[in-house]
Amino acid sequence: MTRPFLGFGLGLRKEHYETILVDKPAVDWFEILTENYLVAGGQALSYLDRIRASYPLAMHGVSLSIGSVDPLDWSYLRQLKALIGRVEPAWVSDHLCWTGVDGHNLHDLLPLPHTEQALRHVVGRLGQVQEFLGRRVALENVSSYFRFPNDELSEWEFLREVAERADCLILLDLNNIYVNARNHGFDPYTYLAAIPPERVIQFHLAGHTDLGELVIDTHDRPVRAEVWELFGAAARRFGLVSTLIERDAEIPPLEELLIELEQARRIAQPYWSRAA
Repeated sequence: MTRPFLGFGLGLRKEHYETILVDKPAVDWFEILTENYLVAGGQALSYLDRIRASYPLAMHGVSLSIGSVDPLDWSYLRQLKALIGRVEPAWVSDHLCWTGVDGHNLHDLLPLPHTEQALRHVVGRLGQVQEFLGRRVALENVSSYFRFPNDELSEWEFLREVAERADCLILLDLNNIYVNARNHGFDPYTYLAAIPPERVIQFHLAGHTDLGELVIDTHDRPVRAEVWELFGAAARRFGLVSTLIERDAEIPPLEELLIELEQARRIAQPYWSRAA
């Protein structure tokens, strides 16, 4: 597979719609939160259509719940497929997690046990999803704050096996790797070394809250130095991978995010110039 490279992007947030349309900032692409655009009509879709005319887009969802024991939500999948047809994204992603049970959405990205049974369950469901959508899906590694006592695989082994067995792609969230490394006591660089480069289609960079004994993936502040350092190692290992600054709360003016975006360019450039 030839991996598309879009460059350096930002998560599209409503606070920035007008600035983007008026100023046409130097952003290579935008990632949209799928669930914000599933309702037919309305202001959000109108803005999306106008921004799409000037920038490439990728779609990122939070409702696939690929690890749930509930049946797949085919109503959601039909809406997702329709939006894909409208947006024509470079790729579609969601999370390696579960988000609900007994039909109730818990509105959180909950981790899975890293067992062979869970692995087979996810791979089977993902196969149905990818067949229905007619494309590969990228799955993102999520942050976590506890471990299951019956884990049989490390987090990176589980992610790698899902990708290989389901023939899916990986959205590698480098902030989540750092958060989990701190919370669970592993080496984040061991994680990077175990992930097959040909599967990685995107990086996420985000901020977190460090409470000392616990690190929380808050996405409400700038990327921290330790995550920038991890990004440098990832750029060296994986080559040209589309990279996104993700901010979900305490949304700053667009200018502040553009400064972070330039920092990502500076860090990656020495490695990616050689790769290109």
